Amino acid sequence: MKHQIVTIDGPAGAGKTTISKLLAKKLRCIYVDTGALYRGVAYEIKSQKIDWENDVCLDAFLKSLDLNFIKGKDTLLLTSSKKDITPYIRTPEISMLASASSAKPQVRSALLNIQKNIAQNQDAVFEGRDMGTVVFPDAPFKFFLFADLSIRAKRRYEEMPEADIKKVQRDMEKRDTNDSQRKEAPLVAAPDAIKIDSSCLTIPEVVEKILIYIQKGRSE
Repeated sequence: MKHQIVTIDGPAGAGKTTISKLLAKKLRCIYVDTGALYRGVAYEIKSQKIDWENDVCLDAFLKSLDLNFIKGKDTLLLTSSKKDITPYIRTPEISMLASASSAKPQVRSALLNIQKNIAQNQDAVFEGRDMGTVVFPDAPFKFFLFADLSIRAKRRYEEMPEADIKKVQRDMEKRDTNDSQRKEAPLVAAPDAIKIDSSCLTIPEVVEKILIYIQKGRSE
């Protein structure tokens, strides 16, 4: 049986996570934060002090890595060797390391099977940066969310007000550059993705726009 897959790509701060979670609830399917997988890799690289720029060290590390999603109360939890690491993967340091290490082809290859296995078993909304271009190029519904950099930085700052908003924006701009210019699976919109500028839209408005596109696609 073929399962329905919705992909939502875009840069940090565009609203992907909140929108994807709400959309999954509306569609009564699971939400998969694929960025969490890359953050999980980054977390273990930092925890185990892996020289990830050394291909031999990285290959050995990835072979021993045991990342998985398990069902929590309201969402999927990310585990590493059966330990829940979800609370530890959202720091700015892990975000930057995830962006850098995800440019490695070995990292993307190691995580590809996990994502595809989920899609084979159930309907899902996949949030990420290359879901519609690389992981699920044949997905029937693809969306690319974006917003002005200053607005995205303000949103991220509101999530962690103890941070320096200027540094938040600099880090975000640097990550945008890293993600869009990397050779392996760069952050770009799929040619057939619906692009949505969330700069001046509320979360419910974006979700409603996406639902209209999906409902229209189902009826055609």
